Amino acid sequence: MGIIGFLILGLIAGAIAKAILPGRQGGGWVVTMVLGVVGAILGGWIGSLIFGGGLAEFFDLRTWLLAILGSIIVLLIYGAVTNRSGRRV
Repeated sequence: MGIIGFLILGLIAGAIAKAILPGRQGGGWVVTMVLGVVGAILGGWIGSLIFGGGLAEFFDLRTWLLAILGSIIVLLIYGAVTNRSGRRV
């Protein structure tokens, strides 16, 4: 998969992760793409550890599921970090 395909995968996986998680997440489409790309990398790494294979082709279902799962994890971490630093007493 090329870099353009990976960026598109990250953007769509990040948007799906934002739609799945409840609440209001900040950031525009650039933040969504960055979180999605980082999530796809994380999902590929988790997939290679658990299933013995990471991200495959762009149109492979396993690639999309791993990218969305990784994006959800990254979005949860991003939300915890930004909420913690946003609250000042």
